[in-house]
Amino acid sequence: MRMGRAMLAVVALLFAVPGGAGAATACPGGGTRPNATNAAAAARTTLCLINQIRLAHHLRPLETNAPLESVAASQVRTMVSWDYFADVRPTGQTPMSLIATSPYRVRGADELSVGQNIAWGSGYLSSPGRIVAAWMASPSHRAIILTAEFRDAGVAVKPALPSVLRAGRRGATYAMEFAVRR
Repeated sequence: MRMGRAMLAVVALLFAVPGGAGAATACPGGGTRPNATNAAAAARTTLCLINQIRLAHHLRPLETNAPLESVAASQVRTMVSWDYFADVRPTGQTPMSLIATSPYRVRGADELSVGQNIAWGSGYLSSPGRIVAAWMASPSHRAIILTAEFRDAGVAVKPALPSVLRAGRRGATYAMEFAVRR
């Protein structure tokens, strides 16, 4: 019950952002279930919703970054095809190691900070709005979203679930990479 109220409060926050009509207009597709034809749009909507939350907390919006999108896409693809659900891959690769060996790191940064949020949902719980609400209701995921130092992000959505979840085949797996180079 407490988690349900927290999710409702987060959904209310998503639609009560400054700027008139709120996130529903600024981030179309928040309630859409990802499928093969709209997964990229679901990823864009997810970042849009995250940025609306960051703006509501007086934080800089995150910039889309292609190398981080590639890491996120690799993460969701790997979770589904290797049948696991975790931040760290069965090979031991962490979000930090994946980003540190990507072109994101190579671009001259002396210091790198990263974060990763992953999620899955089935049915109506697979929409970007529901995934972002669940992240905001989780203290550890919320902390990553509201980390002021992050500047760049990459989001990927795969309209499939690892079978290890035992949630059926209809749903979506999400990964969001956060980073800053200094």
